[in-house]
Amino acid sequence: MIETNSEENNERFTFVRACLVHVPFDGWTQRTLDLAAEDCSLNDKDVSRILPRGIPQAIETYAHLADKDMVSAFKSKMMDTENCLEGVTAKIKFMIIVRLQQALPQKEVVRKTIQYLCNPRHLQFSQKLLYKTIDQIWHQAGDNSRDFSFFTKRGLLGAIYSSTLLYYLADDSGSIENTSAFLDRRLKEISLIPKATKPIVKQAKFLVSGAGSVFTSIAKNISQQMAKRRY
Repeated sequence: MIETNSEENNERFTFVRACLVHVPFDGWTQRTLDLAAEDCSLNDKDVSRILPRGIPQAIETYAHLADKDMVSAFKSKMMDTENCLEGVTAKIKFMIIVRLQQALPQKEVVRKTIQYLCNPRHLQFSQKLLYKTIDQIWHQAGDNSRDFSFFTKRGLLGAIYSSTLLYYLADDSGSIENTSAFLDRRLKEISLIPKATKPIVKQAKFLVSGAGSVFTSIAKNISQQMAKRRY
C-alpha cells in the first residue's frame, strides 16, 4: 500500500514526476530512469533505493498519483454545495473525465504507459492497476456493497473505463468533449445489460467490443477473478 505522507514515498513521487519528462520520448525504459536520475542528481544506488522494483513500481506510482489527483478533484467538487454532484452515475462520470482531463498535457505519457501494459507479460500487472482505479472510483461514489453486485459493478466499469481510455487516446481534437460524449453512451449501455443474471465476463465483453483485444482480455480476466472471490 502506498502511503502518501511517507517520506520514502514522497521521494519516489518526486522521482517519478521527473521521469514523466522523458517517458514521451523513451517510454517506460531504463533510459528514462537514467535521464530522470541525472535531472535529480541521483546515482544508480539512489534509484535502486527509491524504486526497488524498477519500472513496474514507477508505473504503479504514476497510476497512484493520477488516482490521487482524481480523488482530490472529486472531493473539491463535492464541497461545492451549489454544484455538488448528485447520483452515482454523475459522480462516476466526473471522476473518469477529470482523470483523463488532468492527463491531457501528458497524453503521450498515457499512451506510452498503455503500450507498456499491453505487453502480454504485463497482463496481471495491468489488471491490478485497472482494478485499483475502478475500485477507488466506486468507493468515492459511495458504493459500500459487499454482495455479488460488488464484483459486477467493478467488472462493468472496468470495461467502460478501458474502452473510454482507448477512445481518448485515439481522439486528437485536443479537448475532452468527444471522450465525454463517448463515455455518456457507454454509461447508458449499462441499463441494457441484465444485472448479474449472466456471467460478468459476457457483460464486460459486450461493453468493450471493438475496443481492442488487450483491454478486452484485461476486463474479462478481472471479472473472472472477482467472480471467484467470496465475502
